[in-house]
Amino acid sequence: MAEPRLRRSAGIVGVAVLGSRIAGLAREIVFATLFGAGRELDAFIAAFRIPNLFRDLFAEGALSAAFVPTFARTLDRDGQEAAWRLANRVLNGLLLVVGTITLLGVVFAPFLVDLIAPGFRSDPGKAELTILLARILFPFLLFIALAAVAMGVLNTFGVFGIPASASTFFNLGSIGVGLACATALAPDYVWAVGSRLFGHATAIPTDRAGPALVGMAIGTLAGGALQCLVQLPALVRAGFRYRLVAGFRDPAVAEILGLMAPATIGVAAVQVNVVVNTYFASTLGNGPVSWLSVAFRLMYLPIGMFGVALGTVALPSVVRAASRGDMEQFRRHVGEALRLVILLCVPAAVGLAVASRPVIAFIYEHGRFGPEDTRAAALALSAYAIGLTGYAAIKILGPAFYALKDAGTPMRVSLSSVFTNLVLNWSALNLLGLGHGGLALSTSLVALSNSAVLYRRLVRRMGSLDSDLFRHTTRTLLASALMGGVSWAWLAWLGRSPHTTAAELLRVVTVIPLGGGTFYAAGRALGIAELADLPSPRRWRATLLERRSP
Repeated sequence: MAEPRLRRSAGIVGVAVLGSRIAGLAREIVFATLFGAGRELDAFIAAFRIPNLFRDLFAEGALSAAFVPTFARTLDRDGQEAAWRLANRVLNGLLLVVGTITLLGVVFAPFLVDLIAPGFRSDPGKAELTILLARILFPFLLFIALAAVAMGVLNTFGVFGIPASASTFFNLGSIGVGLACATALAPDYVWAVGSRLFGHATAIPTDRAGPALVGMAIGTLAGGALQCLVQLPALVRAGFRYRLVAGFRDPAVAEILGLMAPATIGVAAVQVNVVVNTYFASTLGNGPVSWLSVAFRLMYLPIGMFGVALGTVALPSVVRAASRGDMEQFRRHVGEALRLVILLCVPAAVGLAVASRPVIAFIYEHGRFGPEDTRAAALALSAYAIGLTGYAAIKILGPAFYALKDAGTPMRVSLSSVFTNLVLNWSALNLLGLGHGGLALSTSLVALSNSAVLYRRLVRRMGSLDSDLFRHTTRTLLASALMGGVSWAWLAWLGRSPHTTAAELLRVVTVIPLGGGTFYAAGRALGIAELADLPSPRRWRATLLERRSP
């Protein structure tokens, strides 16, 4: 895949993922407004964390990492008929295996809740609410596993926009169906919170928050089903037809299963570390689990736009280069993707850290989400932002090893990083007393070290991926530092105004173009090549005039 095509396809996926992340943010805002950062939202986040962990490990993590390379090689080597047969066998195997995991999850939900959130038992009724929500949400895993297969197939055929947009339908379905069910189950609670939003001093019947939360959980499950169904028309157009065929003994299926076991561990670090954070945060009382979730949602916006988008688009071409033995092409694709990750994620991380408070205040500080929640979540976001580039780089480096049929290296690095995160989290709470901010910082440091180790080992194996990568990184860091300084000074000057919604909006809408313009100007002055490819305002005007001319 030529460089312009990679950027164009990544741009399509990035826009689709941006839409999905904005819809996801809207879903988070609805939850925060309805329930605040406290007991109920803590319970939902912990309950959803359980099927989400399995989804990230088995469905969108290990399955994608193992299925896409094998499907792409089968398509290139044996043709479409063999590839569709493989897809059906994987799909039927998933229905059996993931369906069994779902049933076990529903049965053993009390054990799983105690495992990831032991501190909830100290608050009467909190663990029981979490268990109920977990049982409602566990079938979400089955829908998302099937959606992951559809996404892998469509990406291999060069269809990126629809799969990347599918999670938008999940978020929209979660909001629409969730609000309808919450209103049906607890109308007094929903109307009281809505009344508060319009300035009425209405008493909120907090004892009715539980039924409302159950309604939102039902909506989340419906959204998962919609994410799966929305991809079916594109899958049919690509040529897929469902067949009831088994095939655990099929060599290609065996290859996928052989990759999935180490790949599960290889992609697990970030997801397991988030669950570990939930474990420790659950011991800090009501609020920290929600603050960390709010921060992680915002931090994951640029990861999805840049890291996931680039990884999704680059993976099929990287697999094909590796299968042909064209290592020069392999290095070029991976190196180019890493350059773009650094260029996009470093300034995004600095911007999130500097503008964390006004961003969270404008987005979340409504209803039951108050100023103290904003300050606590902003602290977590600043700490998470430190590791943003590491998170995104892992999305490129991990699949690069799988394309080389090496699942062992990411697995070993992932195992060591999970252990490191455990030690750092325990130290942050018990030795340094850093609270929930220390948990976020520990996770960021682990993500950076994980990506650095993967990069070093890939270079040791393949040789230099990009001879100019260090210089590119240095220039990007310098331009981002200048951007951060200018943005911080601007926000400090605006900080004298009251912290109203209008004032927070002013801060957000002014600091983003100011920071972006500063980074662009500094990057051009420092000679960042990718920025030179962007059209200047003069070229934009010339293009517009050219289009207007007869």
